[in-house]
Amino acid sequence: MRKFVFVLSVALGLASLPAHADVAGAQQFAKQYAAHVQGIDPSYKLTAEAGRAFYLKKYTRKAKEESCSSCHTDSPANKGKHADTGKAIQPLSPVVNTKRFSNLQHVEKNFTKHCQDIIGRDCTPQEKGDYITYLLTVK
Repeated sequence: MRKFVFVLSVALGLASLPAHADVAGAQQFAKQYAAHVQGIDPSYKLTAEAGRAFYLKKYTRKAKEESCSSCHTDSPANKGKHADTGKAIQPLSPVVNTKRFSNLQHVEKNFTKHCQDIIGRDCTPQEKGDYITYLLTVK
């Protein structure tokens, strides 16, 4: 029962996020992921260092070595370019691009797609929270 209440409270909290996020909205996303992780490990704290390491970590998939930075550059404050199509990508940092993290469904869809493409699995709530925490530090 306790786990159900926790999951329900996280889901309702995420659903209540603003339609157009700014830095505060992105911080709220990170807090929601932190709450999920702390429900499993109460001592865990999100860190920008872990998020940066996750962002830069190279994974070998389909005979290619890739990371988030493969498309988004070494700095999430910069515009990126899709590694395969060359399509321009707006900065990931919500400090620079206030349209980032404005829609929970879009954020989750992108996490699912990109995590599968890069690391071959879904990202954990801890990885997502650390990642957003890192992005919030990049100006």
